[in-house]
Formats: sequence, structure tokens, C-alpha cells
Amino acid sequence: MQDKICCGPGYASPSDAMQAPHEKLLYTIAIYTGTGIQKPDYLATIDADPQSPTYSQVISRLEVPGIGDELHHMGWNACSSCHDVPGKERRYLIVPGVRSSNLHIVDCLDDPRNPKLHMIIQGADIKAKTNLSAPHTVHCLGSDIIISMLGDAQGNAPGGYLHLNENFDIVGRWENDMGDIKFGYDFWYQPRHNVMVSSEWAAPNTFMPGFDLEEVGHLKYGREIHFWNFEEKRVEETMYLGEDGLVPLEVRFHHDPDSTHGFVGAALSSNIIHWWKDAAGKWQWEKIIDVENEPHPEWPIPVPGVITVILLSMDDKYIYFCNWLHGDIRQYDISDPHNAKLTGQVWMGGLLGKAPEVNGVKVTGGPQMIQLSLDGRRLYVTTSLFSTWDNQFYPEIRTNGGCMLMVNCDTENGGMEIDPNFVVDFGKEPNGPSRCHETRYPGGDCTSDIWL
Repeated sequence: MQDKICCGPGYASPSDAMQAPHEKLLYTIAIYTGTGIQKPDYLATIDADPQSPTYSQVISRLEVPGIGDELHHMGWNACSSCHDVPGKERRYLIVPGVRSSNLHIVDCLDDPRNPKLHMIIQGADIKAKTNLSAPHTVHCLGSDIIISMLGDAQGNAPGGYLHLNENFDIVGRWENDMGDIKFGYDFWYQPRHNVMVSSEWAAPNTFMPGFDLEEVGHLKYGREIHFWNFEEKRVEETMYLGEDGLVPLEVRFHHDPDSTHGFVGAALSSNIIHWWKDAAGKWQWEKIIDVENEPHPEWPIPVPGVITVILLSMDDKYIYFCNWLHGDIRQYDISDPHNAKLTGQVWMGGLLGKAPEVNGVKVTGGPQMIQLSLDGRRLYVTTSLFSTWDNQFYPEIRTNGGCMLMVNCDTENGGMEIDPNFVVDFGKEPNGPSRCHETRYPGGDCTSDIWL
């Protein structure tokens, strides 16, 4: 197994911290879908080297050929789970369009500062061969790739899993049986325990037009997580999370491949759920963090935090998550995963008015996607969730665009602070205000690698 990179002590500015060469660039999804600007979505390359004259600037933009793809999440063709496969290298970034179902295969190795489009797998071909649509999470699987697909060809749940080989040919559907799964979303696997965990959002036909609270009551949004027999590709157990687990989105196992501990962020109930295997070999779960709803003068009900993303540091000491509607980013010490302790909190946008401007930029939207450097010191944060949801909850994002900030993290004692020298304002892009979503490092990051 490749060695994990552990965190170092104390706060560190980018100039003080030891940056690996691959951490001096960032690849970030930027979209025009839903903005009213008829331009393609694109992959933005950002200079993250504090010694560079173009620090915190977009230095290249790779546009996809079509309009309206809604680029969203992305993943690598190779990670640590295939480190011993001859000839495999982390070269290609798979960049799906949720609305188009197109998969854009981007070569990031030939010229990392200027990624190039290698090929496109057409959404129409995926639908015809697998009856799947709306790609979301991408993970490499040894030398192959699997992608969670949120719907069938007509946009109905539960979808399934697309299987690509190393040449990006469509093999078919990965799963042998979806069991009683109602919806799809994120997934993570832990090979030493022969387990995969998947979560639930909603059918594409439900979430794409926007959010309707009544549809939660009509059971059109998920509240279950599923434990798979990974080798047999079948669901073995489903956990009903109830009111504590409304809309469970991002799932993360510990990076430690021997651990059975994992976490999911329940967006609407704004809870962090912890699961683990007990001494008898049974899966258990508990709520370890509960974010209280906040009153708002323009809302008929208190505003939920809406936890849209979670992330674990490489040493499994800290969990980070964002409350997209409240506007805060939190850090908890989970050295004891049953007893999470709040150690840091910063504000960036949100509906509560606690951070209308940061680093000279009016932040529209809330902290949404995050990515952490391997040493745990630099947390990059972007603001867009999904185009129709952005427009619904933060209508000014159409004119203001999104932004990316960096948070410096204390990896020894806990604590966070927004870096005053790093800001990428996507409201000033050449074709007009765009929005920024997921970010990845060229050489891998805290959310792309699964350890053997």
C-alpha cells in the first residue's frame, strides 16, 4: 500500500507550507448552465503556487463542445487502488455532464497547465447501451472505472452504475442487483472489508427542475444508505435513517483501509451520521453532529444548514463540511469517531448575512464543495451547488457568479481561518459570470483515492 501523507502542525500560509508539485495547480468545474449565458461549461485550471505571478488566477479554460451539460463532479482514471497495475497512471480526468450524460475524458498529464480534451463518451450511447443517465460520482476500480448514474434513460430513479474499461469503452452496468434501492447518489468502497456504501439524492426528474420541500414529504428524496457486497456487486443491507437522515449525500470511509468507520452528511436534516461494524460484525449507525436550524426573517420556517459536502483529512483526524444555506464551514476532531468535537468554523456567504464580503468579493451562494491538500493545511471552497438550486436560493448568483476561497487549517490543535491572499472571482470570467463547483488536484487529493 502506498504510504499516506500525514498532517503537520499548526497554521500555515501557502508560502510556509510544503506544497507538493502537484498541489500547485487546481482543476475546478465552472459552469454556464442555468446562468442565461449561452456558453459551454469548462474546466478551469487555477494557479495555486504562491510564488507564481499568476497565483490564484485562472490560467486556462477547457471548454466542452456542447452547451447545457451541467458539469458537476469528476474523478480520475487511476488512483491508489491500482498503483501496482503496470502502465497505469493518473492521466485522465473524467468530467461528466449531469444533464447531458456526456463523459468528457480530459488529458491532464501531457500539459498540466493546459489540459486537453481526449475524447467524449456520448450520453446517447450510454443511454442506449445501459439505460442509464445523469452521471455523478467517479471512482477508479483497479484498472477500470465505475460511475454512479442517478437515473434511467428517462430520468427516473434509481439509476445504477456505469462500468468503463481502461480504454473508456462502455462495458455495461457494473451492479448485478440494485436490490430495493430507491435513489442513487454517492458511493465509496473499502476493499479490505468487501464493502461499498452508497447514498441517495433523488431522481433526476425530481431534483433537476429545483427543490420542492413537499416532495420530501412525498418520499421523493432519499433517507437511506446501502451496504453492498463489493465482490458480488449486490446490496446486502439497507439502513433507514429516518428524520435524522433526510437526503444523505456524500459518503466517506476512513482513509485507513483497515477501518470500518465511515460518515455521511444528511443535507436537509443537517446531521452527520457515523457508521461502523461492531464486535459482532454488524453494521451500526449513530448521529454524531446536529446542526440546528436558524431563524430567518424572510423564511416561514427556520433555515436548515443543508450539509452538501463532507471530507476527511488524510490522517482521518478531522471531518470538514459545509452548511450551504447557513454559510459556514466547520472542522470537527473525529479522533474518536463516536465523539466529534468542534474545533474550527469560518463563514463564507450563506443566507444568514454573516459573510456578505470576503477578501473584497461579494460572496453569493454559500460554501458548497471543498477540497483539502494532502498535508491537511489548505482547504479550497467553492459556492455553486446545482444550477436550478443556485437560482432558487441565491438568485443574485446569476449576475455575481461564484467564487473560490482558501481556508488555512491548524492540523495540530484544530482551527480555521480564511486566507486573505487567495480568491478566485468567477464573476469576472471573460464570457461573463460563471459558477464554480468541484475541485481536484492533478496528482490526487483527499476525496479521489481509495486505499488497498
